[in-house]
Amino acid sequence: MMQLIKKLLKPFWFGIIIYHKGLHDREKKIDYQQRFFDFKIKAGEQVLDIGSGGDPFAYATHLVDKYPQDTHHRHNKLKTRDLPFTQADVENLPFADKSFDFVYSAHVLEHVDNPGQACDEIMRVGKRGYVETPTRTSDLLFNFIKIPDFHRWHISLVNQTLIFLEYTAVEKVDTKRNEFLYMVHSWINNPLKKIYDRSKNLFNNMFFWEENFFYYVFDKNGHLVSTNKTS
Repeated sequence: MMQLIKKLLKPFWFGIIIYHKGLHDREKKIDYQQRFFDFKIKAGEQVLDIGSGGDPFAYATHLVDKYPQDTHHRHNKLKTRDLPFTQADVENLPFADKSFDFVYSAHVLEHVDNPGQACDEIMRVGKRGYVETPTRTSDLLFNFIKIPDFHRWHISLVNQTLIFLEYTAVEKVDTKRNEFLYMVHSWINNPLKKIYDRSKNLFNNMFFWEENFFYYVFDKNGHLVSTNKTS
């Protein structure tokens, strides 16, 4: 029956169904992450999710979020799943050094004021972990940078090094197009959704780290403001 409907609507389905905001569906982060990675988290390990929001990490034992209240930095309400929760900023975490076996941070660092300090804190409290941020491709294609005070940085990943570049006023434009976002979250397959599902590295920087990782932070004038790489 669905195939017949698709056939009948084929000339119009991109405009009527895929682009319809009310029909798009958001996949949980863990759903696609586990298609690409094995987190290798063992029973009994202490796992911290920083910026847990409304979609806490499936293996988390402790949660941190800066905003327990509603905020424009996320599209959903905070959920804690009855896990220990701490309100804190990633730039100043109230935990002892190496107090967690694994630290998970997904789609947080692009929002912060001082990404270098945030990275230092993640490495300070964790022994190993996982970091994920959107790529600039994602920000531009899905028109996220139009949102005021939302993503402050566009980020590139080179091996184990994150490169933060502060968005300039010229770059913060509204493309007036949101259809691509609806397409990738549509419940009906389409070419862009297939690319989005199969090639997450085009839309997200995703990597594991152990002991440490590296970063460079450049401000909107192109000046290097911080790094932990000495050579």
